[in-house]
Amino acid sequence: MNVLSIVGSLGLLLYGMKLMSDGLQNSAGEKLQKLLGYMTHNRFTAFLTGLGITSVIQSSSATTVFVVSFVSAGLLSLTQAIGVIMGANIGTTVTAWIVSIFGFKFNIIKLAIPAIAIGFPFIFTKSKSKKYFGETLIGFGILFIGLMYLKDSVPDINKYPDALKFLTSFTGMGFLSNIIFVIIGTLLTVIIQSSSAAMAITLTMTYAGWIDFQTACALCLGENIGTTITAQLAAFGQSIHARRTAMAHTMFNVFGVIWMLISFSYFITFIDFLVPGSASDSANTPSHLSMFHTMFNVVNSAIFIWFVPAYAKLIEKILPG
Repeated sequence: MNVLSIVGSLGLLLYGMKLMSDGLQNSAGEKLQKLLGYMTHNRFTAFLTGLGITSVIQSSSATTVFVVSFVSAGLLSLTQAIGVIMGANIGTTVTAWIVSIFGFKFNIIKLAIPAIAIGFPFIFTKSKSKKYFGETLIGFGILFIGLMYLKDSVPDINKYPDALKFLTSFTGMGFLSNIIFVIIGTLLTVIIQSSSAAMAITLTMTYAGWIDFQTACALCLGENIGTTITAQLAAFGQSIHARRTAMAHTMFNVFGVIWMLISFSYFITFIDFLVPGSASDSANTPSHLSMFHTMFNVVNSAIFIWFVPAYAKLIEKILPG
């Protein structure tokens, strides 16, 4: 029953996230696609556009699919597309902050149920925009109800120490442990097809004390790689330009994870310095992990944005026409 409760809670969380994201995309998707076409004249405006759109629709996968279709149609160049992808990577970290702030520090049920109550009448209206608005509110409510149940369903690790044996068998191996958890994070995201949902699961495990901060950070890095599978699927069978865009997304995140693993311990110390409270305290871990997720993508983009033209040429050499 415990396992079924966790799986059911996860199902609610995933469904709520999908409903909220779909509602936002349907209500603003056409306008955002036009914005994507207008505001991508260079890599910097493309970066800001990707950041803004993904912050609104809360799905880097959706933004990337937009980009792949635009590149395939010849409306965006590879250089512009890479800029949008960089911004999208940062925009998607907003979900982690919403979950870590509202999902763990407040009684979210006080917001979730009223959100469903407000949104419910709108789904019966003839106006599409109002209907999508209602779906967004209902999705928001279901997402956090799922998170609440997930949080309550995960057993107290102090009462079930044997449950950690699977994870602890991979810890204590230094750099190899980090690589193993990066792979686990990648597979988790590929399976559930949502880096935001995978991040919510990771935040819940850290809050429950199942994994420590360092392990959670390694899983987070893997989730950044796993989320690129959506772009690969969207580009499958498409033009060479679309496949290059998907490859650029994957390699950008992989390169970022490689340099992060090299400087892993120093970066974690930097995050501890930025965020108040000790990361060893499970109550503080969600905010530390959210900051790690954000700063990793910010620093990665800040480094790569100066080399976008050269990076685009490298992708063209890897996938020649």
